[in-house]
Amino acid sequence: MDIALEIILLVIAWLCIVAGIIGCVVPAMPGVPLAYIGLIIAQFSDCVDFAWYTLVIWGFVTIGALLIDYVVPAWGAKQFGGTKWGMWGSTLGLLVGLFFGVWGVIIGPFVGAVVFELLGGKKVWESFKAGWGTFVGLLFSTIVKLICCGLMALVLLYGMIW
Repeated sequence: MDIALEIILLVIAWLCIVAGIIGCVVPAMPGVPLAYIGLIIAQFSDCVDFAWYTLVIWGFVTIGALLIDYVVPAWGAKQFGGTKWGMWGSTLGLLVGLFFGVWGVIIGPFVGAVVFELLGGKKVWESFKAGWGTFVGLLFSTIVKLICCGLMALVLLYGMIW
């Protein structure tokens, strides 16, 4: 294979990995699937030769991360008495929080969930409790996604070196 094509494939693969990591914290951006696409693109180069089971395992991990991303925040919200209002507020809080850096991403979902639970008719204490559950679920799923993408980056790096 032409060296220019090799470089292009690997650059695209790494861009997918980086976009995947960013997508772990940006709502509506499929972080883990983007990173997985990066592994698949890298497989087409001659520099990387993953065993077939490597891509299959990471495919299952990607599916698992997607399930966790949708199930865990809702589960956390329900465990702490949250409603759909809190889930929407948490998502909106995360979007607004992106403009305020790391602290905005951490605090935004909580504040958004609490405010929307209040708007939905919950009492103050119930809103804080539901906001906390939504926040914990969202934080857990984000950490899981970041770990998955980080490990995919390491797998790609390992595949390029060996």
